[in-house]
Amino acid sequence: MAFTPQTPYLTTDGIVEIYNSSEELQGIVFIKRKYPPLGIALPGGFVDVGEKVEDACLREMKEEISLDVEIQSLLGVYSDPKRDKRFHTVSVVYLCKAYGIPKGADDAKEAMVVKLEDIELNQLVFDHAKIVQDYIEKVHSSIL
Repeated sequence: MAFTPQTPYLTTDGIVEIYNSSEELQGIVFIKRKYPPLGIALPGGFVDVGEKVEDACLREMKEEISLDVEIQSLLGVYSDPKRDKRFHTVSVVYLCKAYGIPKGADDAKEAMVVKLEDIELNQLVFDHAKIVQDYIEKVHSSIL
C-alpha cells in the first residue's frame, strides 16, 4: 500500500500597493470575501498543482482584483496551523505593485484601496492582521 502524505494546503496572498501616475502610494488593496469565512482580507488563493507560487500570486491578483501586478519581493511565509479555521494552510505572501482601480471578481465580492493609516486590523480575517503589521514594520516603519 502506498503512503499518501498529508500536508498543508499551499496558498499565496498579495500585499498590493497601488500607485498613481506620479508614483505616489495610494494604499493597499483589500477584498470583501464572497465565501466563508466572510470578512475583509488580502487578495489571494490556492496554488494549483503544477503551478509556481509566483505565477499563482499573479493569477490570483488578476482573478480577484482585476489588476496585473508586479511582484516586488517576498514578504514572508505564514504557516501557523490555526491561521485558517477551515484547515491548515501555508501562505507565501508577496509584496506587489500595481496601478489602476481594483475591481472585485471571482472570490472577491468587492475590492478597495485603503490608506495605510486607515487600515482597521481588527476587521481582517485569517492572520491577515499579522501579515499587514509585518508589512508595515518591514516596509513602512517610519509611519509607526
